Amino acid sequence: MIVERVELRVIQMPLKEPFETSFGREYLREAILVTVYADGLEGWGEVVASRDFGYSYETTETAWYVLRTFLIPAVLGREIPDVETVARIGERLRGHPMARAGLEAAFWDLFARQAGLPLARYLGGVRDRIPVGVSIGLQPSDAELLEKIRGYFEEGYRRIKVKIKPGRDVEMIAAIRRAFPEIPLMADANSAYTLEDADRLAALDEFGLMMIEQPLHWDDLYEHALLQARLRTPLCLDESIHSVRHARAALELGSCRIINIKPGRVGGLLEARRIHDLCHARGVPVWCGGMLETGIGRAANVALASLPGFTLPGDLSASDRYYHEDLIDPPFVLQPDGTLAVPTGPGLGVAVDRRRVDRVTVRMEAFRP
Repeated sequence: MIVERVELRVIQMPLKEPFETSFGREYLREAILVTVYADGLEGWGEVVASRDFGYSYETTETAWYVLRTFLIPAVLGREIPDVETVARIGERLRGHPMARAGLEAAFWDLFARQAGLPLARYLGGVRDRIPVGVSIGLQPSDAELLEKIRGYFEEGYRRIKVKIKPGRDVEMIAAIRRAFPEIPLMADANSAYTLEDADRLAALDEFGLMMIEQPLHWDDLYEHALLQARLRTPLCLDESIHSVRHARAALELGSCRIINIKPGRVGGLLEARRIHDLCHARGVPVWCGGMLETGIGRAANVALASLPGFTLPGDLSASDRYYHEDLIDPPFVLQPDGTLAVPTGPGLGVAVDRRRVDRVTVRMEAFRP
């Protein structure tokens, strides 16, 4: 297909409630939407970089610059035969995976629409429903956290993930376990600890956690291997895994026993699928992480999570977990069995509501050959 036009939009959507991690608190979700037009079709992608630094060095401002200056000019007016071509263009950049992933996602949507297939099937997915969990940010008190957990568990979420940091860890997890002794539970540190905290992290072994996610530095593999050797609880790597090469190294080193796959973190769905394939071949569980996506980015993640190796519930909550009103119709709804239905329409399989998109757009630019 020949790319006729590309549009970029910065959107701002208020969260239903603040979301706090070890590196800050978010009240407003800012992201970039990418729309690619080709052969009478349109494809949508979401750049998951936030307004501020924190999880990543990328921000909406840096991603906007990279897209408009390097990536969009490389595809505009050009015949693009497949998604692999877009991925190779992106790989010329050293870094900026979120910007690359947003553009690549729009092409995945386009090519799946062209083939008349749901994105899940186009990627090789095998499920029509996926089990999902919920991620809960740091709360002001244990009592408020327990109330949140109770509410989400009653809604039907199959797994609870809580954020931890020094001073809000062992005692907090103990309180959760006293209240919910059997609930599937994991803890996410977002790189808040160092190897000097190994004894404190080892104290979490007694609580039967599914995993501890990314306790040490955001680009570390070696010290995670040392820590994993001291813990019974599986470590899961998130921020440290930027490519299939990093995933392979982590498994060889023994840095983790589980991997969280986020397309935005690894440069797109193609690299995400490569990581999945590696882990699936080795019998290593993977799950799909979330970045507070709107329904556009969430639809792509749901399609990815339909692949056979995604055996653990992902952070792919229903639309109403974070937003009063999503940008898609219909929104994602949690099913009574704790799953989300995988869309069956062509491409992303969801309809983007342009009126809602326009209401939350704060910046827009169109590009033509």
